[in-house]
Amino acid sequence: MESDWTTEAPAKDRRVRRSRAALMRAAVELVSERDSTAVTVSEIAEAADVSRQVLYQQFGDRDALLLEAALDLVRRELLGELDGLASPDGEHASLLALGRHFARYRRFYRALLTGASAFALNKALTGLFLPVNRHTLGRALGGRVDAGSIEDLATFLTGGAGAVVNAWVVDGPDPLDPEAFAGRLQRMHSVVSAMIAKEAGR
Repeated sequence: MESDWTTEAPAKDRRVRRSRAALMRAAVELVSERDSTAVTVSEIAEAADVSRQVLYQQFGDRDALLLEAALDLVRRELLGELDGLASPDGEHASLLALGRHFARYRRFYRALLTGASAFALNKALTGLFLPVNRHTLGRALGGRVDAGSIEDLATFLTGGAGAVVNAWVVDGPDPLDPEAFAGRLQRMHSVVSAMIAKEAGR
């Protein structure tokens, strides 16, 4: 976890950014160590070296902190790596980056996906990945499909891919194999892309 911990939420000053980053880092580390979301506000605050009051002021409650920590991970470490999905040359690298990300943080994501935060996490992740798929489909179909159909396809693909990733993270073998998983995703992506292109060309 070498990269800077940031968040898209507006931060008032450097101290606020530092404490938010420390709380998110502590949340990811504690949940990952335990492979469970059974961590208390006090434990997270102590690990982050801030008061419980700071946690409540900045996130509202523990579950909101865990959700924001997950979204922050995806924003900082993964979304930029998915730009290659729109081109055949970059597709495998992007899918491999996705596999590596979820393998690296498997214990954290698995704990959230099997706990009370699962629905909120899936909904929020869909919100992050939907624009990526919408953009990729828009470029691939080049105006041959109307905007409403692209939106429906992007939603369908995002939900389906999310279900596949969730099953892999929660029930996949130990250790996870990002290379093999990227291959699976690429095969599915190729089949779906070919079918969409064929339908759009009619």
